[in-house]
Amino acid sequence: MTTTEPRRAPNGFNLVPPPGWDVIPLHSGTAEAMDRIVRKAVAQLPVGFPKDDIPQARLKLAQEIKKVVRRASAKGGMTIYLPTERLHGVALPVSIVASEPIEVPRVRPNSGPEAVLAALASEIPGAEMRELDGTAALRSERDVLADAAQDVDVAHRQVEYFVPVPDSAPDKYLTFSFSALIAPGSDPAFYDTLVELFDAVMGTFRWSYA
Repeated sequence: MTTTEPRRAPNGFNLVPPPGWDVIPLHSGTAEAMDRIVRKAVAQLPVGFPKDDIPQARLKLAQEIKKVVRRASAKGGMTIYLPTERLHGVALPVSIVASEPIEVPRVRPNSGPEAVLAALASEIPGAEMRELDGTAALRSERDVLADAAQDVDVAHRQVEYFVPVPDSAPDKYLTFSFSALIAPGSDPAFYDTLVELFDAVMGTFRWSYA
């Protein structure tokens, strides 16, 4: 007689960011990561940048990163990925936030995560099913307008992946949210390229086990 060991839920995940990106963990080591990123950015200031302006540039960057960290933490974020090196001389106005597992009620008893994703897909315009490391996931994309009442300072393109954690009980889900700030009058094709970059990053997603 053979026995089948119960399947176990993963205890984490791995995601490979593009070259020139850095990671800010939000549970521990946050201050150290922020300081490292600021120092790296200051070291990359162009030749001829006024020395007297460096302290102000460092302070402004630190404030911007703190704002990103504060907002991500308030929404259950656990890890932030963001570019720290310029691409062809351009600073990419993007970030990726991975948020902690959340519980979502099942659509009906014993329905399972795929039924939950299908129900959500029917309610979210433009949502579509994807697969990440053998797990069904839901992808959505939209442009978010600036709205001070909603604490949105700048318009941005937002792409989200909603991923059920396999064999978790109760059912839990991870969220990966990509945001690209939209400058007035900019070429939409540029943001399409950034979205393709995020989709490529999500293609590196793998579950990890103890």
